[in-house]
Amino acid sequence: MAKKNLEPKQEPAGEEEVGVAAVNRALSLLDTFSKENLSFTLAQMAERTGLYKSTILRLAESLEAYGYLRRGEGSVFTLGPTPFRLATLYQRNLHPAELVMPVLRSLVELTEESATFYVISGDKRLCAYRANSPLAITDNVQAGEMRPLERGAGGKVLLAFAGRQGSEFDTIREEMFSVSRGELYEGIVSLAAPVFGSADKLEGAISISGPATRLGKEAIARMKPHLFRASQHLTELFGGDGSRYEMLL
Repeated sequence: MAKKNLEPKQEPAGEEEVGVAAVNRALSLLDTFSKENLSFTLAQMAERTGLYKSTILRLAESLEAYGYLRRGEGSVFTLGPTPFRLATLYQRNLHPAELVMPVLRSLVELTEESATFYVISGDKRLCAYRANSPLAITDNVQAGEMRPLERGAGGKVLLAFAGRQGSEFDTIREEMFSVSRGELYEGIVSLAAPVFGSADKLEGAISISGPATRLGKEAIARMKPHLFRASQHLTELFGGDGSRYEMLL
């Protein structure tokens, strides 16, 4: 009796597929990694991508040669150093750290809560820069992390000023501000405002975040002027018009 092939079925490249099929499949291997999934066996990667194990091994050899993957004992795959190097270059290309980080650190000193600078990256938002609260209890966000655009104050500010329609986003555009409570993580509150550059281009969003036990209504009202001043300052550093914040201060 012929032995059955128990490997996942590999779907043929569709007519809608963009670019080179082999490159797309290699990138699909990299897309399986996340903060929650830092390593995969060959079988797990086959299950997640739908590719044959033999295909994965061929692609992995190329990715390993260029430092994108590492393969350990038992064909356990982890990310190599190249994605980190490229992420660092991408982050530096977005906005100079020497401009952004002092503004975030000043915001942390004024509020004692964490400050983050988010930018749109595809259909998500990237934590481009982060300054952590000095207090023991805070939310856990790291520079380089990707977060949803649809949830959280920072994401909604980015969507609003990128042109998303709807009454919620109309209000954010009018108030230049958004606040979220527990949208991503229970017990975490965040407030955010937009940052612009020359020609009124949306550059990103500054967010203050921390536990709801510290960020009640009074605390948010107290922090809003600090947030607007930080957004104004960074807007001016990026060559934008900071006068639009004057009515908010």
